[in-house]
Amino acid sequence: MLVSVCRAKIHRARVTAAELHYQGSITIDSELLAAAGINRWEEVQIVNLNNGARFTTYVIPGKPGSGTICLNGPAARLGQVGDIIIVIAYGLIDEKESHNFHPRIVFVDEKNKITRIAEELEEREYEGD
Repeated sequence: MLVSVCRAKIHRARVTAAELHYQGSITIDSELLAAAGINRWEEVQIVNLNNGARFTTYVIPGKPGSGTICLNGPAARLGQVGDIIIVIAYGLIDEKESHNFHPRIVFVDEKNKITRIAEELEEREYEGD
């Protein structure tokens, strides 16, 4: 059986532009895409930490090193410049492989410059009641 897993993500990127009258998509700095292993035209889920919006769109590569994160078309209604988002790419893998699989996570700073790339989940202490 195949299961859908998060295979890559760009964590806490800042929206740098929103272009309502552009064909629908998200433009992302091509260096960030390469670091995460996300392909142009690939379907991604966007999670907006500022307003809770979750939506699916496809990726258009932006100028390398620009830090561009631009919501285009209808997606421009779901975020504003300065909002913090997570870009998630999913993939199908064999269920047995999923037990040891780790996504590639690209962490960025406030200017969308890469600060770290992780390929293993980091242990967190439980912060329960």
